[in-house]
Amino acid sequence: MDNELDTTTEARGAGAPEDFAVVIDGRGAVTAWSAGARRLLGYESQEVVGRPAAYLLAAKLPVALRRHLAAREPWTSDVSLRNRDGDRVKVQLRGTPLADPDGDTLWVVTPAAMAYAAAPTEAGTARLWDLTLAQLPVPVAVYDHEARFVACNQVMSRAMGLTQEEMRGLTLWEIYPVPPLDEIDRLQRQVVRTGEMIFREEQPFRASGEVRDHAWSVYLSPLKDRAGAVLGMSALVIDITGQYWARRRLAVLNEASTRIGSTLDVTRTTEELAEVAVGGFADFVTVDLLESVVQGHEPQPIPPDTPVQCRRTAQRSVLSGCPESVVRTGDVDVYPPGSPPAQALTTGRGAHYRAGDPRLREWSTASPARAESMRRFRIHSVMMVPLRARGVTLGVMHLLRHRTGDAFVEDDLTLAEEIAARAAVSIDNARRYTRERRTALTLQRSLLPERLPQAPAVDLAHRYLPAGPGDEIGGDWFDVIALSGGRVALVVGDVVGHGVHASATMGRLRTAVRTLADADFAPDELLTRLDDLVIRLDREEGPDTRGQAEGASGEVGATCLYAVYDPVAGRCDLARAGHPPPVLVDPDGTVHVLDLPAGPPLGLGGLPFEAARIDVSEGSLLALYTDGLIEAPGRDIDVGLDLLTEALHRPAAGLEEVCDEVMRKVRPDPPADDIVLLLARTSGLGAQQVRTWQLPVDPAAVAGARRMASEQLAAWGLAEFEFPTELIVSELVTNAIRYGNAPVELRLIRADVLICEVSDGSSTAPHLRRARVFDEGGRGLLLVAQIAERWGSRHTAAGKTIWAEQSLPH
Repeated sequence: MDNELDTTTEARGAGAPEDFAVVIDGRGAVTAWSAGARRLLGYESQEVVGRPAAYLLAAKLPVALRRHLAAREPWTSDVSLRNRDGDRVKVQLRGTPLADPDGDTLWVVTPAAMAYAAAPTEAGTARLWDLTLAQLPVPVAVYDHEARFVACNQVMSRAMGLTQEEMRGLTLWEIYPVPPLDEIDRLQRQVVRTGEMIFREEQPFRASGEVRDHAWSVYLSPLKDRAGAVLGMSALVIDITGQYWARRRLAVLNEASTRIGSTLDVTRTTEELAEVAVGGFADFVTVDLLESVVQGHEPQPIPPDTPVQCRRTAQRSVLSGCPESVVRTGDVDVYPPGSPPAQALTTGRGAHYRAGDPRLREWSTASPARAESMRRFRIHSVMMVPLRARGVTLGVMHLLRHRTGDAFVEDDLTLAEEIAARAAVSIDNARRYTRERRTALTLQRSLLPERLPQAPAVDLAHRYLPAGPGDEIGGDWFDVIALSGGRVALVVGDVVGHGVHASATMGRLRTAVRTLADADFAPDELLTRLDDLVIRLDREEGPDTRGQAEGASGEVGATCLYAVYDPVAGRCDLARAGHPPPVLVDPDGTVHVLDLPAGPPLGLGGLPFEAARIDVSEGSLLALYTDGLIEAPGRDIDVGLDLLTEALHRPAAGLEEVCDEVMRKVRPDPPADDIVLLLARTSGLGAQQVRTWQLPVDPAAVAGARRMASEQLAAWGLAEFEFPTELIVSELVTNAIRYGNAPVELRLIRADVLICEVSDGSSTAPHLRRARVFDEGGRGLLLVAQIAERWGSRHTAAGKTIWAEQSLPH
């Protein structure tokens, strides 16, 4: 090791600065590091404090010095130290031992005042000791057994701004009655009373003889005679301002990493940034974002020669109400080209300014309100820090000081830029989330029905609530589809996942359900075909395609509940695919959770779906919903179902009021997922609105069918519809007798439309065809299609039904 040391450069004859001071604890670790030590060796306090002092040595300590250390005696010696550049620095230092509260020895290391070739006499030793105390480059004071001032060195006298004669005989609180000296005065009395040393670090404050705030390490040590009696005490004070601010910056940085970005809300994120900055190192902070960022759009590059428009999204101050502000939160401010904030926005680099800086003065005086604020609150130091993420500037942060006496320095700017960079990523994430959520919500709402259709079979009400701002939009949907024969289909579904991808998938499934419903498939058959579609979508997209879509998760999958209510028969056919069960409320208020076959979720494939048929009395209430209504973190699904049945027991007369009651009693707060609630109160079509005839399979029955239909229309007061209805009846009954099988049935239904249905035992579906000029047939369905508002066919258990609808006067 000695050979290795000899190869390094040595700075010989280097003298230690007068303010060189280092405190080393009993374990050999550095506990305090002065500005003079930093200048001599180049290490910042945060690089040294807490590390072994041996780390600074460039050679072994002299034998005599090691002997003094072991005996805990004062020493003066040449010491070889290693500076930050690796060079060896030889200096003459003095070590003074102090007792610490744990019984170990603290060493205060300072420059040696003089060196002697011969050993001093006893009188000379006392004189040297007096010189040591007087010339120590750190403040030292001596107090008597009543904690009253006796003497101090010149550095302490300058710090207090008083001479020894002015302070002699006074307690510290009597000398300078300003906090925190009241606490230090109490601790000094404790030292002389107990005889135990006390160490304390103080927050920055301004001593009476200082022009700026300092942070101090205070060592209060008892002075004892040979018998151990306490004669007084000494106070050694070391300036740790640089070390304090270094630790403070690290604490602010740590706080920023834990507090900023707790939500995906742009405004709240900027508020967290302002709160951290004010609590850490600024007196007033504002955060201004580009208008495009606030709206969730992609920010564009800022030309250097154009004014920049920003919106104030957050501001915080050490003063209540932010009286320094000249722009209210939410208002827009415009920065002229070349002004400090515009410069930060266009260049992407931060800067700090003193009050007298020409650029800062020009910008502030351009606004009388801003100039008045600078003057009134004595703002003396300003920093402008851009908010940049992923190579794009999002806004600018203003940091000002008026209560803090020190101006911003480069270390402050570095810290502010680090905090701003972290906050900018969170702001950009929130911006992207806002944009995606708005897109997903718009897409989802565009794919859902704007208003529920008017259906004579049911009265309807619904609630659709997207998840709160902290969650992504899901793929919940609902629909109400008018079917033939006065029937109505009720649909509620939920796509797995969140975001735009889930909303797009929801739109495709809703369209598919409408298409399959128009084909009049039974509920279990419809879900089977929908399941096939989901599997095909999953295969077509594949994991790579899904991975490219933000919000896409896992495979395509969904749950669905499909119900068809027939007001003529007074029954409802239902099937579900992994969806929560519907709830039926009888007219007397009895609530049933319908025990339907659960069925697998859509997208699994290979498993059957089963339909159930229930009788539904007129005036019953059917409730369909998604799992977001009854499920919540920390709440069992059975609890949610119990709350739902309780809310539906004895429902209010109005369905809108029932929806409100369910939301109030059942909805989780806050909701963890999208919520859909669809309520349908059933109505029936009585015998006076429906007429049915059984017809023989005989062409002669066509004339009788026309006559019976005309008589029924006359009884309903719809004589003006006799001719088109006779034509429809004639064509449909003729086709059933000619091409179908027994039994043949004719049914007329008067609802909001006039419905004509002809059923037969054949499952062959009819279709339109173009008849040639000389063909005798083939024009019947074409005529029906021209006369009717709409027409179609559906398969039944016995065969098929052909139907046609005509609009009635309102």
